[in-house]
Amino acid sequence: MAKDTQITLRNKVIYQIFTRNYKDGTFKAVENDLERIKALGVDIVYLLPIQPSGEVHRKGSMGSPYAIKDYRAVDPVQGTMDDFKSLCNKIHEMGMKVMIDVVYNHTSPDSVLAMTHPEWFYHKADGTLGNRVGDWWDVVDLDYSHMELWEYQIETLKMWAEYVDGYRCDVAPMIPLDFWKRARKEVSEIKPDFIWLAEAVEPSFISYNRNRGVPTSSDSELFEAFDLAYDYDVYGLQKDAMTGANSLRHFLARVNLQEGIYPENYVKLRCLENHDRARAACLVPDEKSLRNWTAFQFFEKGTPMLYAGQEFEVTKHPTLFDRDTVDFNTGKDISSLIGKLAEIKKEDIFTDSSFNAKVLSSDVIFATAERKLKSPFEDNSATNGKNKLVGIFSTKGTPKSISTNIPDGTYTDLISGKNIHIFEGVVTLTSEPLIFYVE
Repeated sequence: MAKDTQITLRNKVIYQIFTRNYKDGTFKAVENDLERIKALGVDIVYLLPIQPSGEVHRKGSMGSPYAIKDYRAVDPVQGTMDDFKSLCNKIHEMGMKVMIDVVYNHTSPDSVLAMTHPEWFYHKADGTLGNRVGDWWDVVDLDYSHMELWEYQIETLKMWAEYVDGYRCDVAPMIPLDFWKRARKEVSEIKPDFIWLAEAVEPSFISYNRNRGVPTSSDSELFEAFDLAYDYDVYGLQKDAMTGANSLRHFLARVNLQEGIYPENYVKLRCLENHDRARAACLVPDEKSLRNWTAFQFFEKGTPMLYAGQEFEVTKHPTLFDRDTVDFNTGKDISSLIGKLAEIKKEDIFTDSSFNAKVLSSDVIFATAERKLKSPFEDNSATNGKNKLVGIFSTKGTPKSISTNIPDGTYTDLISGKNIHIFEGVVTLTSEPLIFYVE
């Protein structure tokens, strides 16, 4: 991890919004909904690209928000610069932070930079601008061998840092790591405690790029410059476990592996869904099961991110290329559960603890967060006995009794406030997730 990463990020909740598909598609619409968002326990509002999309090679009627035309302008469809500033101010007034997308691997073919500095771009054999990933045919790639490009991009980051508190950096592994290190250093000089989130990529994509001669950073490398990284190293296995395509045991083994292969202060972004991945309620149609997966998302070591509509069990994945408003009137609502989980996520044991998860009875996740000792001889009495938190999640949402190694006794479920009785190590599950301290 970056040496100054704050591990209290593990206690935060991020809410992701694609403004164009949010209610009437404007910054004002988001601003008017901040009270509801805040009530979910959200700490950071993350907005997909706020800049205008290009017209050349446009996908759909509105174009991809990731085919940016001008890094230093605001998309007029979403509102004015004053509207954006107003939204940021309101978010800050409510005690939350705001993060925006940084799309620095590529621009639209008709971008300001492509028109004024074509030498800063990747060129194909025929001399025309191109990209290194075939299906991204609506964008052209930047070439970071030009130090003048570094200067322009970092100045742009400094400009937006006047209003926002963090960046989510799109396909960060495909941009030189040294660029990100320098950018972090220079932005921190004008705004300390800035948050840097890397969209890390799947290991298979890293290998694919490297085999084609396209340098791509691994998660471990990204952690030198970033505070958080996506959990795409395990997401595929998580999706398979959610749908039953692969074993829960296989997924949890990979999650546990993160404890030993990343820096001790690593922070992973935990998401069941996002703008690039299927809706959780589509993968897990049963609400009882979904409630358990949602609770596990919050229990995992890292920062949970919600995609707007997740709280209403939206199943349709909105397109990025046309107006496709998220339907918040589904008749379903797990906001109260999410709000409670966000409250539990603030427990200080999540700040610095060891994580482990295993499978019980084929479809139940038994996870623990155990407070770390600074030394083998440290006295933990000051923590009032709250040294181990247990989470039990029935991924099928089915009631059952399971055997555990938890000492017999009565415990308090932090989600419902109800008592949990354990006798001879056996705990009886309803369809609801359980989170409780055992010592």
